[in-house]
Amino acid sequence: MPTRARPDAAPSPVTDPSGAPAADTWTLSRETVHLNHGSFGAVPTVVSEYQAQLVAEMNSIPGDWFTALPRRVGAARARIAEFLGAPAGSTALVPNASAGVTVVLNSLALPAGAEIVVTDHAYGAVHMAAERAVRRVGGRVVVVPVELQAPGLDITRDVVHAIGDRTALVIVDQITSATARSLPVEDIATVCRRLGVPVLVDAAHAPGMLARPLDRNAADYWVGNLHKWGCAPRGTAALVASDRVADSLHPLIDSWGAPDPYPVRFDTQGTIDLSSYLAAPRSLDLVEQLFGWDRARAYMADLADYAESVIAEAFERRTGMPASVDVGMPVPAMRLLALPGGLASTPAGAHELRDRVAALGFQTAMTSWRGRGYLRLSAHVYNVAAEYDAFAEIAVPHIVALAGENQPTP
Repeated sequence: MPTRARPDAAPSPVTDPSGAPAADTWTLSRETVHLNHGSFGAVPTVVSEYQAQLVAEMNSIPGDWFTALPRRVGAARARIAEFLGAPAGSTALVPNASAGVTVVLNSLALPAGAEIVVTDHAYGAVHMAAERAVRRVGGRVVVVPVELQAPGLDITRDVVHAIGDRTALVIVDQITSATARSLPVEDIATVCRRLGVPVLVDAAHAPGMLARPLDRNAADYWVGNLHKWGCAPRGTAALVASDRVADSLHPLIDSWGAPDPYPVRFDTQGTIDLSSYLAAPRSLDLVEQLFGWDRARAYMADLADYAESVIAEAFERRTGMPASVDVGMPVPAMRLLALPGGLASTPAGAHELRDRVAALGFQTAMTSWRGRGYLRLSAHVYNVAAEYDAFAEIAVPHIVALAGENQPTP
């Protein structure tokens, strides 16, 4: 695939209302370049400080803290639901997207031989959770191959074709992790609703990256992380459920809120530290106040375009091989580039390459899919074009050299 036309110019860096660089808002170390927002997110300094105040409050008078906690969690949950465009009465808070998936799987009364349908882009931990669920009943996970460049209509057709009499659940990613593309979750869920098959949307990357990630949502279950593009403290995710399944959902830990209806029963979790839930709305509101979410999303998309162009060009100039990847349905703030020479062809190899590039001063995401290694680029408002220029100048030659070492000796 030929390299995309390079943007005319790098997007101008985002600043806060005082004119300070956006990076000054975050706790991130200046000793390394952070190009992997999609994996672990980043927390604004004032939000980290606020969460620390909450923890101090909890430790100061635990009795008052835990007595008032369910009410405070409920208020935070309502604000998060508003941000997502979801009804507060349909939205529960869970530690992360994987926890939300486990909540859903635990709620299913799977019959003997039950099947769960996933695509081969599914997040590894989610796939493993589905395998464990069906193993108990002698069932299986049905994996639908989806070509990297496949259009939405083809994906919907193939997923629906995989549904059979034993299908108990379809799990589909709104934005895939390893391959940085979107899938037509709205269309798949609409068809599955007509067939009477429940759908779980793994939207780990959607909150914050997409303005209204639940628009046209016909899925019974939707779960998304707030700590990624929403920049909330880690350990905060939203689980949104339709009315027909909500009553079947229970927290991973039963506590004194167990008799309460969904989603209120999720607001009480014993003595677990839920300060991340309470601090999450601060992050969502801070980005809006300092930068504006619409402006932030536009900048992320423009910067991701620039990053893909400059780094792909650097790879292609040295290898003569295409680096840009057609992902069919691209997403605003992540891009995928093919790595040369068989690098990162396995998850272990991807982790090893990530560590070697980190030693050069760059935090990145290396992914492995179908035996091929990829560089997954992320962009947030604290990133600037010069960081991707530096990666192209410093890291790309190093990676190409490693690829040369990786080639078999004739």
